[in-house]
Amino acid sequence: MDWARIMAPLSGGEGDRRVLAAATSLAEAFGAELACVHAPADVADLIPWMGDGFMGGVQATAVQSLRDAAAAGERAARTMVDACPYANKTFLGLASPVWAALAMESRLSDIVVFDTTAARGKGPLSEAFQQVLADEQRPTLVAHEGLKIGGPIAIAWDGGKEASRAVRTAIPLLGRASNVVILSAPAASPRRFDAERLKQFLSARGVSASVVVLSDTGDPAPALVRGAKAAGAEILVAGAFGHPRLQEYVFGGATRTFLNSEGLSLFLSH
Repeated sequence: MDWARIMAPLSGGEGDRRVLAAATSLAEAFGAELACVHAPADVADLIPWMGDGFMGGVQATAVQSLRDAAAAGERAARTMVDACPYANKTFLGLASPVWAALAMESRLSDIVVFDTTAARGKGPLSEAFQQVLADEQRPTLVAHEGLKIGGPIAIAWDGGKEASRAVRTAIPLLGRASNVVILSAPAASPRRFDAERLKQFLSARGVSASVVVLSDTGDPAPALVRGAKAAGAEILVAGAFGHPRLQEYVFGGATRTFLNSEGLSLFLSH
């Protein structure tokens, strides 16, 4: 089944241009709805810090400033979306509770698009990225500038459930790729798996792929990134947060390596 709704969270800032451009390219490839969602900072998140029901002048000013910033951000985001030439698009400005509304919109979308700034924990949408990918477990595309749909795609395969989920949800995208390469580094993994089995799985679903077995015995993540770039891949399909999130935060993990790679867009699923 093809994707029908591509979601682009927007903050009202300059970074929205990158997100909108990537999401538009993806929507065009599928003839899908481009769902542009403005997700501002939530005033409700500030209220608990104001004291027990008391709001003085300084606090009231802070709340009003946040509301004004949200309104200005929504106007900027709407103006940018209105200027987008793609016809099948919608715009929605979220109101408090913003996180609950964002979660619902992501659940009703096939894939959510972010740029690398949010994915690396910076900017106003960094928490939204964590929520959508890790908490809501929605398929997420982290798009580098200039993303093109239809080029080569690499798959980081270790036989795990996260990687398996990523591949299954990426099949509509893989079906449009000019070339699909399955990358595996079995010598660097404690898990036993055969990449040829994944090739057979994809073939049965109309996706032709080749297998590249990497000989690296150290950390597999850098090797997988190098392999994807050597294959000329536009996008790397990978599972995200295969270890507990606290462990990922402390020790880095493959997800962090993928997110910090330059020149490679990521299709992630947790």
